[in-house]
Amino acid sequence: MKPTYHYSTVAEALDDLNKNGYTLDFNLQDENIKKNPHNYEIKHVYRYEGDTDPGEEAVVYGIISNSGERGVYVAGFSANSESEAATVLAKLCIEGSDQQCRT
Repeated sequence: MKPTYHYSTVAEALDDLNKNGYTLDFNLQDENIKKNPHNYEIKHVYRYEGDTDPGEEAVVYGIISNSGERGVYVAGFSANSESEAATVLAKLCIEGSDQQCRT
């Protein structure tokens, strides 16, 4: 299994992913993720829970598309903030073989 890194903040995770070539903002490809989830592979998952505010809860996905593009998708994981694309990505994690998605 690949090493798992834990970061203090979402910004810190995004910074490190960016340094490792995950530069595309997959949040801008919401519709494509929903329609073509098979075109994406989740390589990294980082979860953050807000200490006092549930609105601070987030998931950062490091994703590689089947065309080789590397990028990130950031989603809230409270019940009222999750988009359809975030739901698709969470499902990809659950169905995938990568143990990082199950942490």
